[in-house]
Amino acid sequence: MATSASATLLKFCFSLALFCFPFIAFASDNHTHHQYFFQCLSLNSANSTSISKIIYTPINSTYTSVLDLSIQNLRFRTPYVPKPLVIVTPLDVSEAKAVVYCTRKTGLQLLVRSGGHDYEGQSYISSAPFVILDLSNLRSITIDVEDATAWVGSGATLGEVYYRIGEKSKTLGFPAGICPTVGVGGHFSGGGYGSMMRKYGLAADNIIDAHIIDVNGNLLDRESMGEDHFWAIRGGGGGTFGVVVSWKIKLVVVPETVTILAAVRTENVTNLVHKWQYIAPDFPKELYMSLILQSAVGQDGNPTMRATFNTLYLGGVDELLNITGTRFPELGLTREECLETRWVNSTLIFSGITGQPLETLLNRRSNTRVYFKNKSDYVKEPMSETVLEEIWEWILKEDPGVEVMQWEPYGGRMSEISESALPFPHRAGNVFKIHYMTSWTNGSAEESNRHLNWIRSFYGFMAAHVSKSPRSAYLNYRDLDIGRNNEYGSTSYEQASVWGTKYFNMNFDRLVKVKTAVDPDNFFRNEQSVPPFSQFSQCDSGSYIE
Repeated sequence: MATSASATLLKFCFSLALFCFPFIAFASDNHTHHQYFFQCLSLNSANSTSISKIIYTPINSTYTSVLDLSIQNLRFRTPYVPKPLVIVTPLDVSEAKAVVYCTRKTGLQLLVRSGGHDYEGQSYISSAPFVILDLSNLRSITIDVEDATAWVGSGATLGEVYYRIGEKSKTLGFPAGICPTVGVGGHFSGGGYGSMMRKYGLAADNIIDAHIIDVNGNLLDRESMGEDHFWAIRGGGGGTFGVVVSWKIKLVVVPETVTILAAVRTENVTNLVHKWQYIAPDFPKELYMSLILQSAVGQDGNPTMRATFNTLYLGGVDELLNITGTRFPELGLTREECLETRWVNSTLIFSGITGQPLETLLNRRSNTRVYFKNKSDYVKEPMSETVLEEIWEWILKEDPGVEVMQWEPYGGRMSEISESALPFPHRAGNVFKIHYMTSWTNGSAEESNRHLNWIRSFYGFMAAHVSKSPRSAYLNYRDLDIGRNNEYGSTSYEQASVWGTKYFNMNFDRLVKVKTAVDPDNFFRNEQSVPPFSQFSQCDSGSYIE
């Protein structure tokens, strides 16, 4: 009894200190931040003795390995990049709730990491003192075959989701991304496209419920958070509207046999790519044929263009060859280039992993980490052969073998869904999406600047040939070059709209309203998180209120 009373008194005194002495929350001494954060976690966790097992600080020998475990971009693994004061890897939702509560009460910034694939490191980098809430332990997956649904923890990877679905059924799948090490939390929060999007839309289009920790540390589901909040988390960006710890997804029907291929062409590339623009968006919904464009070394030793037609068809090879033979005979697709397999097997092969067991999908860590910078665009009208030839000139300036552009065909189901159905607005009217890529293995300043200058200049050249007003971009291909919030102080609506309308178009205004309602003090934030109206500069003359 005395022990319980003492604990209650200590908890009361600590809470009183947090609320009555705000200077504690903003102490400049990192040790003070640590001290109060740890005390708060101990007081607000069901099992305070286990807290030490999920907390990592710079004094821990495993701190660096935990931090680096899921950092995919080597640009953000240098000694000069800001590091978190604390990393917490909760084992259950109650511990995650305590992290949210205590981070807010101690005046630290909270970054939420699922798989670590954020292109600009926004899930693990900040200039302010910050805590990383790493969700990698919250990755349970429960499949209900009869109901064709699943509950998926935000810490799970796409590969884990695909593997578990394949364990339970040969005729169910899920329309999400190609890279198996991508975390569910960030992928779903930004929309999440993949090779079945023309048939079933985005991953976010197939989410039917979620569990989220709000700014007050409460755990909410779809009903208790409300439809506006539920709308915002399906495409409005991770770490912005709360911490989603799990998602209920609607599984989709796939045939027992699908057909995949990667047809490489180095001759007549201009004609093939020009024709692809007109037919790929109008193929049957079951057929997804994307393009990877890069330079290669020709037989004469000189640089040449290479186009790879990565294809998934939800059906057999005979049906596929009939479609391509009729609509795209120039490609000259042969049976020998095709492989019939189960859908779950196709997710492994489509990601570029061949000759490995299916269990490879369970690997959480990518074996290929490089320095990289990526960008995105949307194309409304097919480009002429003359423009394509100019694009080839840009691509041939890059290193041979480096994937430079990936073109994702739209149409099908993507054109049937309203642009306001979710925050993700890129629907009807888009022919395809461009994913610009450059990567390098030498991290010297000279090498980095060479590649960064190239992709930024190339992106500038492409302005005349892509969407305009706004020049649209895909949120999950995060790009701070297109605009960012102020690191300190308020951000004007006009400033936030620069990047916000590119990602969300007209949906940005609704996202601001939701943010204002659920997180008015902007606790969940990063350099491209939707700000609440209360954070806009008072001198902002514009207004988003209707």
